Amino acid sequence: MKSKNLSEKILKIIKSKGFKSIELEPVLESKYILQRSGENFRKFMFSFYDLNGKELCLRPDLTISSVLRYVQNKFNKKKKVCYSGEAYRKTYNNRDSIINDQIGYEILGSEDKKKEDKEIIDTSIKILKKINFKKAILKIGNVELFYLLIDKLDIPLRWKKRLKRHYWNEKYFNELLKRLETNSDIDPVFVETDKSRYIKMRKLNSLKQVAGRTYKEILDRFDTKIKDPRRSATGRMNTKIIKEFLKINCDISEASQELNNFFKKYTLNIFVSKDYFPIKSLKSKNIKIKFSSLNVTNSEFYSSLIFSIDIQSKKNYKNFISGGRYDELTNNLGLKKISAVGAAVNMSL
Repeated sequence: MKSKNLSEKILKIIKSKGFKSIELEPVLESKYILQRSGENFRKFMFSFYDLNGKELCLRPDLTISSVLRYVQNKFNKKKKVCYSGEAYRKTYNNRDSIINDQIGYEILGSEDKKKEDKEIIDTSIKILKKINFKKAILKIGNVELFYLLIDKLDIPLRWKKRLKRHYWNEKYFNELLKRLETNSDIDPVFVETDKSRYIKMRKLNSLKQVAGRTYKEILDRFDTKIKDPRRSATGRMNTKIIKEFLKINCDISEASQELNNFFKKYTLNIFVSKDYFPIKSLKSKNIKIKFSSLNVTNSEFYSSLIFSIDIQSKKNYKNFISGGRYDELTNNLGLKKISAVGAAVNMSL
């Protein structure tokens, strides 16, 4: 699907919906990537230093470049933008380290979030209908539902934050659930040792440091664990509830009822209205619309709406478009928070 004609065709469809084409800078400050993705992401970046010692990098993602452009130009009105280009990441295999020909479209600084969410999905469906495909599945979810669920459960606050933060990392998230369920990472011998150290440290200078932390920071963390401990019985039940929630997968028309039945079953004070999702139905025999409580995309950008469109390729389904709402992105970059929703077309199919 790397045809130049197809790219032009898709961009034409996007522009017909009122999105204005913009050019994005190929280089940006590394700090914005590292603030969002952490130091572990550095190994995937093509970075270098300018004459003033500022660390720069080739853009590893076009969405970040787009929202930075909006904030740095001090726009204060709604902007509908689209762009195409390359993102640059190291892959550490024999394949190219360049993500080729990514096409994206976004609505930034909007006030009517529900309307803009629907417009992004409608634009995605319009693109889908203009290509050759046999069958497609539009999966819709919302990260807010997962966050609400975690907030309602009897879990230590530090663990609630941990589960939310690592929701996108499937392997580590499953490790966290296992630890929460079994307390397998708690060794009674180590606990007693820690208590002895805790008593000794309380008698020492609180400003003294070890491993980059002051004694006060370590003691405060230990106090929090003592006052808000993990409990085996609630851990097992909470893990069961989380796993059951993440298995909810149904037709979008049944989603609110399915979710409300689930929350009622576990007496959780959460209610999902029938108009909660931006789209309820679609007159197309070839496109199914599903609700999925699993993260339907693999990006930690998103703060509420998430969606993906997968198209049938032989016997399997492959991702064609993915997107969602990422209002917290600029805030996480240390910048002014703006409303943002968008999607990207995978041209590498």
